Amino acid sequence: MDLIDLGPATATMRRLVLGTREDQLGDPTPCSDYTVGDLVQHIGGLTLAFTGAAHKQPVPGAEQRGTGDASKLETGWRLLIARDLEVLAESWRNPAAYHGSTMAGPVELPGAEAAVVALNETVVHGWDLAAATGQRYAVDPTSLAICTDFARAFSTPETAAMRGDAFGAVVEVPEDAPALTRLLGMMGRHADWRAPHAVS
Repeated sequence: MDLIDLGPATATMRRLVLGTREDQLGDPTPCSDYTVGDLVQHIGGLTLAFTGAAHKQPVPGAEQRGTGDASKLETGWRLLIARDLEVLAESWRNPAAYHGSTMAGPVELPGAEAAVVALNETVVHGWDLAAATGQRYAVDPTSLAICTDFARAFSTPETAAMRGDAFGAVVEVPEDAPALTRLLGMMGRHADWRAPHAVS
């Protein structure tokens, strides 16, 4: 079983969280239901939830910090989330995390699949946060390939019912579009999304 290195994606997310300003927390994001603050709070919660999934036990605070509610951001949230992202990456370096079933919040899934979902959440929400805050964004080719394979499995007309409420409708993009653009389209994002106040 191949282990997934979440290190590059979590390092990018750490930089983005640390670079998010207080005056940006009320700004919109590509996730239409979330402000920047809501998104950051959600990122903090999913980080804890998938750390718990790796250890196959709940991490205290995961539920409260994953609701997508900026009002629940803790004092010192940047450093807290940055620390938790490092722990997340380290947790999935343990081969035992990939065996058997686990829980990510209320969802039960195989350990190996949980690792892929954790990576996908980190990569896609990293782009969301970068786009919303005007920060640069790049994803390493290995992480991008893993996430694309994951997203492709439920991005065809035949698998539309599998998407549920977690993802928006697939955004059609040209076949020769950049790989990140194709992933974002499968995840219901428009790669050209810009915050209303952004300067092009």
